[in-house]
This record gives sequence, C-alpha cells and structure tokens, in this order.
Amino acid sequence: MVTSVNSARGPAQSELGPSLPEGVRVRILRTAHGDGRAAAQLASMLTERQLTGLDPLPAQPPVLLRAYRQEVRALPDTTRRLLLLAAADQYPVDTQAFLRAVTAARLDTRPLGAGELAGVAHATAGGIVFRDPWTRIAAYETASVTDRRAVHLLLARVLRGEGESPRRSWHRGAAALGPSRRLAAELRAAAHTARGAGEHALACALAERAAALSPEPRERARLLTRAAADAWRSGDADRARRLVASTDDDALGGLLALRAGNATDAFDALLTAAARYAGGAAVSHGSAVESSSRTDSNDSNGFNGSNGSYEFNGSHGSNGPGARDAAVHLLARATEAAIYTGDLRRCREAAAVADRLGIAPPGTLGGLAAAFEGRYEDARDVLKAAAGRCGPGGDPTLLIHSGIAALMLGDHTAAATAAVRAVASARAGGEAVTVPQAMEFRTYADFWTGRPRAAEAATLDALRQAYATGQDNGACHLQAALAMFAAVTGDEDVCRERAEAARSYALARGLGLPAALALFALAFLDLSTGRYAASAARLRALAGFGPGHGHRAIRHIATPHYVEAAVRTGDTRVARAAHADYDHWARTVRSPDDLALSARCRALLAFGADAVEHYRTALDLHASGTRDFERARTELLFGGALRRLRHRTEARDRLHSALEAFEHFGSPQCAAAARAELRVLGEPVSPVRGPDDPVARLTAQQLMVARMAAEGATNREIAAQLLLSPRTIDHHLRGVFARLGIRSRIELVRLLGER
Repeated sequence: MVTSVNSARGPAQSELGPSLPEGVRVRILRTAHGDGRAAAQLASMLTERQLTGLDPLPAQPPVLLRAYRQEVRALPDTTRRLLLLAAADQYPVDTQAFLRAVTAARLDTRPLGAGELAGVAHATAGGIVFRDPWTRIAAYETASVTDRRAVHLLLARVLRGEGESPRRSWHRGAAALGPSRRLAAELRAAAHTARGAGEHALACALAERAAALSPEPRERARLLTRAAADAWRSGDADRARRLVASTDDDALGGLLALRAGNATDAFDALLTAAARYAGGAAVSHGSAVESSSRTDSNDSNGFNGSNGSYEFNGSHGSNGPGARDAAVHLLARATEAAIYTGDLRRCREAAAVADRLGIAPPGTLGGLAAAFEGRYEDARDVLKAAAGRCGPGGDPTLLIHSGIAALMLGDHTAAATAAVRAVASARAGGEAVTVPQAMEFRTYADFWTGRPRAAEAATLDALRQAYATGQDNGACHLQAALAMFAAVTGDEDVCRERAEAARSYALARGLGLPAALALFALAFLDLSTGRYAASAARLRALAGFGPGHGHRAIRHIATPHYVEAAVRTGDTRVARAAHADYDHWARTVRSPDDLALSARCRALLAFGADAVEHYRTALDLHASGTRDFERARTELLFGGALRRLRHRTEARDRLHSALEAFEHFGSPQCAAAARAELRVLGEPVSPVRGPDDPVARLTAQQLMVARMAAEGATNREIAAQLLLSPRTIDHHLRGVFARLGIRSRIELVRLLGER
C-alpha cells in the first residue's frame, strides 16, 4: 500500500495561538495535514469570517508548496516520474495500483534511490511512502499536464479488479483534457457506485470531476450539489461548504447551517425547502431532490429511506414521491433546528406547515409541539410511536429521533439503544458526520444512569469528531454535556470552563439547548456544593423565552433540582407551581424515574411523616427505573430528613447507601454531603479514599491529566487533547500533586508506573 509518513515539522498545536475557536483550530490542522508550521501559515492567511468559523477554510495554503516544489524539481527526471506515478495513485484518491502500474509499464525503479537520498520518499514492499503529504502533493503538481495524463491513463489501464471500476473512472476523468459528456456520465455513475458502498469521499471526488467535465451548466450544478452532500457525509465540512457556495441549494445550505451556523437561519431554510418540495413547485437548477423511481444515467435520486441517505441532486423539478420523501426528511431536520433553538414558536410553525401540506410530522416534532402546548396525552402517544422505531440497521436519522423521543418519555435504556444503533448504522454507511450527532443525545442517558466517568471519555471523543467534521453546533452541545459530567464528578474548574465556552458560542448562534444545558451544569454544581440561592437563580433563568436563552426541555429535566434549591431557600410557592407541571407530565408518561422524582419533590414540599412516606414511594419507584444517580440523591435527602426526625437507625442506613453509590459514581461533592450528614449522627465515617490507593483520590479529569503527563505530554499538548485551556491543565496538575503528596513529574511517573 502506498502512503505517507506523518509530518514532523513542528508542534501541531502550539503555533496556532490560544484565541482560535477550537473547531477552526482542529480543521486548520486537518487542512495542514497536522503540520504545525503549515497550520500557522494557513491561519495567518485566513479572513475574519474564516477565523471565526463562519466561512469555510481554503483547500490548502499554496504558499507552503513553494519550498516543496523546489525540492522535487531538483530531483532527476526519472525519479520525478516515478514519484508522480506514486502521487497520482494516492492524491487526491487512493487507488493502490502503483506496483501493478510499474509492472505493466516495465518501469525501472532504481531511480527512486535519488528520492531516498534526498529524504523525499522511500520504497517499501507495498509501494512508495512519501515524507509527508505536502511532498506528495508537490510531486504531483510540479509535473506537466502531459505527464500527469500519461500516469492517470496507465493507472486506469491496470485497475481491472472487482470493485475497482469507480477508481478506474477517476483516473480516466483525471486524464481528460476538456469537457466530455461521455466521461461526465461515466464519473456520475461511478460516484453512484461509490456512494452505495459508503465511500463518500470517493463519491465526492468523482462527482466534482464529473461537474468539471460536464458541458451543461444545469448538470454541473446538479453534480456539484451531489459532491457537496458526499463531502458532508464523509466528514469534510469545509469542502462541502465550498461546493455548496457554488450552487443555489438552500436545502443543503440549511443543513450545513444547522450543524455550524445560526439555528434560526437553518430552521427557516429547511422549512422553506420542505414546503417547496411538498408542494411540488418548480425550483431552480441548484435545489431539487428527484423521485427515487426515476433513472438518470444509473444514478439514484431522492431520499432513500432504507439507509437514510438524503441526496441533494440539483435537478429542475421537485415533483413525485421522491420530493415528498425529501420534504419529510427536511422537516425532520427543521425539527432538529427547532429543538436546538428551544423556541416554542418554531415548533408550532413547523407543525403547522406539516399540517397545511398534509405531511405527517416527525414524531419528535409532533410530540414537542403537543408537550409545549400542554397537550401531554397527545405528546405521549406521538412520542411512544416515534420511540418504537429503533430497530437495528435502520436509518440513522430516524434512530436519533427515536432516541430523542425515548429521552422525553424518560426511557433512558431505549434512548441509549437507539443512539448505539444510530452510530452503528452511520458507520456501516460510511457517514462519519452522523456519529457525533447520535452521541449528543446518548450523553443524557449516560449521565442519568450514573455512568459519568465512563461516558466522559466517549463524549470527549465525540467532541473531537464533531469539531473535525465541522459540526461546531453539535460540539457546543457536547461541551455542555461534558460540563454536566464535570459538575457530577466534582471538577469545578472544568465545569465552569466548558459551561462558559458552550454558553458563549450558543448565545451567538441562537442555540437554546446547549446554552440551557450548560446553565443547568452550573446550577447543579452550585446545588451539590450548598450554594442553594445561586442554584435556584440559575434554574429560574431556564424559564427564559427565545432562542439561545431558556429551553423548555432542559427546564423540565431540571425541575426536581429547582424544587430542591427553592425549598432550601424558602421559596416553596414557586417550587410547588414548578412541581405541579412536572407531576402532570410524569403521571401522563408513567416513567418510573419521572414518577420517583415527582414523589421526591412532594417529599421536599411536605413535613414530618408525610415527607417520609413520599420518600419511601420515591425509592420504590426508583427501583423500577434506571436513574441510579438520582436514586442515590433521593437516599441522601431521605437520610437527612430521617435524621431531623430522629429516626437515627434508618437515617444511618440510607446515608451509608447513598455514600457508597456516590463513591461508585465518582461524585465527591455529593459523597461529602453524605459524610457530613453521617457526622451529625455521630457515625464514624471512612476516609475519602483508602491510603493504599492514592491514585483513587483523583477526580476523573485529574486522573486523565495525570496519565498523559506521566507519558511525557506537555501542558499544552494535554490541553489540546482534552480541548481545555493550558491554564486549566496547570491547575489540575497542581491538584494532582497536592492530592498525591508529590512534587514533580518524575514522582508522578514512578507512582503511576507502579500501578
């Protein structure tokens, strides 16, 4: 196999500066192939809109290639021809045909020795390994058009194996000297084949080349739209945005805005496109989705419900069943935009449009609209139907919506199952872009079921994927989820940094969901550390109206915590009103967890023996649910109530049970509250952690930082990996040293190495 070694030209992170948004930083490094100096040069060339993520990055910084080109031009002609053949075999499409081409053309490979002596590339049993991607690109671009055409034709000639026809077509298209209807049709068919195999990056390259060779402007626009959709599915957001900018497809533009732009703008674009397709109106050449029953040069059209691939095909009409399917798909995306904004008016508007056009709205949309209007029975029925569509191998978008519906119904097991299946389906279809989308909503289930430490690593990985695939809005949501995990595990600095980062971005993009979740994380942190007035104030703010401020769903989830904070500050009137609405929903959906939390709220608002009975009811209901962390919090509150009523024996048992659970979950602040209650009872309490296990004294984030530091990573490198600031990493290491009783990294290496 022919490949390239990683670049070793300077640190990849430190040269970009601290002010770049994380998503832009990640994509700059991707564009620069991980080369720190190249990334710094690229960053210096960007416009203000590119630096803030509003415009896509350029394909590659041409200034960088000058030195590489000079280096390649200094090599003998015979060496350069071999390097050209290897580069054409890899760039921009990897076809793995170099050795067959060498054999077929009976080429002498001894001139490669000059390339090895120059350090440009070296030969292996599998082919040529370039020093770095920039050298490979320079080896291709320094060649003449005639030489490039010759090697592409040679590679096309040897690509005759099963499944190699799309790559053969790529080389035939790359060798073309001008427009050709025949080659454009061949490339379009090859793109369809690659797309069906889940090779979306290859499909994008083929469709883009077909557009370049098509002599018809309208056909070029259609092909560019397809190429943009394939680029998006492959995870190359900047390429997708560059391509869509050359079309008039507001549907695809709306989808891209949903993932990285203003959620309100995305909603408007997606709803407008859905209405147009549903109405069957004529559209411009850049924005249509055709019927799946229509054939067009062996390419598929329309929304394929079996695998969830919505193809933006750029034809002239939006009539037929395919357009209807596209309208349903776009309405589902508009629903996601409405969920992101948290704007009740948007949900109502989308539901009204669906009703007017005779489209059955997605279950999540119908359920949200009904729930927000207080029609809880209707919402329950619609959401249950949507949550039931979570079988394996389904459309990943529908599976994600199924998971959202399950979350609203309080069924966290079903929500996690739907998310896992959505990830599997997306990976099977080569849709890297969908994986972090599914993880956004799985984090809720992981959090409530008491797995914050295990879920944190998976969420951090999803955060990196979201940034790498240009989904900054999703990354913002994941940042807020990580703030929630940090609040539970007691990492106050990390919680505040992630929450503030999420809120700052969310408020600028009209993203009510992550803004509200981040605020909830800060409120939970205040609640768990005894700052009840501050917690109640933050939770009251969740009732704010308008995109980017409050969010009805998060406000609902946070109601039990608001009742607790309000009761502790003496504001029982507002707490009772909040609980009444929560209890109505819990009784309607009959979720054991929601009913348990409602009973807990009732206990907090009651006195004496009445409170005790409500707590017992809550724990009985918790036994049938999955929110183990909240069960432990109920036991903590119950234990405190029993202590105040002088029921010492049962209070001690409840508090010890809560303490054990909090230690298992890795929630030191809640564990400290349980210990404090036990001390008031005069009960001997074990130390925080056993002296024989010093590393167990660390929080989840501290342990992660400690292990990376012990492996030799610098503070800046750790910060880049964990997507935190170097200052926060420095603070964590100081905490690690203090908790472990050590003074240097050498001692840290020794301590962790002994485990």
